[in-house]
Amino acid sequence: MTGKIATTAMQAESGRRELFGVIAASVAAVPLAANAATGESPRFSVFGLVGDGTSQSEGAAYGTDQSTPVYSPYSVYGEEKDSIYAKESKDAYAARKKAILAETKKRLQNLPGYIEKKKWSDVMGELTRYMYETRGAVKGLASTPTQKEKAAAFFKAIETAYGAARLKKQDVANAAAADSVKTLDAFVASL
Repeated sequence: MTGKIATTAMQAESGRRELFGVIAASVAAVPLAANAATGESPRFSVFGLVGDGTSQSEGAAYGTDQSTPVYSPYSVYGEEKDSIYAKESKDAYAARKKAILAETKKRLQNLPGYIEKKKWSDVMGELTRYMYETRGAVKGLASTPTQKEKAAAFFKAIETAYGAARLKKQDVANAAAADSVKTLDAFVASL
């Protein structure tokens, strides 16, 4: 009995050796891509600062492939002042947020037509598609307690309109759509 177990173990081990030998031979047989042309001297670069800047240096370009200057040779990001995330003036921020609110009003004015035709998916689409931006704009502009109360009233109105559209209650949806425009106007007037 022990002779059969030992023989099987030896066959399995020799099978693995043969398999690894075949794999190693196939890897060694694959030609490696040449990085230098015939007759050229070796190129080198030390962190992209010293040596030949066109040579590969561990796959890094050290900012030479960027359209604008980078703040560090190790970064792929440009100067912060040119970034879309740079701090903008309060006036520019407020103007951008007010433009979002103007677009929101246009979209809310489409709701009565959709509700009249009972296009519930369009009503819900209008109340979800752009409202993420709207909520951010309203919360970003509301600074006083009065403005925050008016923002909460607007949010409640659009949520009521969405719920009524979901339940296909035409009268409730019409009233909530009108209320959402009214509360948005009240919020914008308070700015």
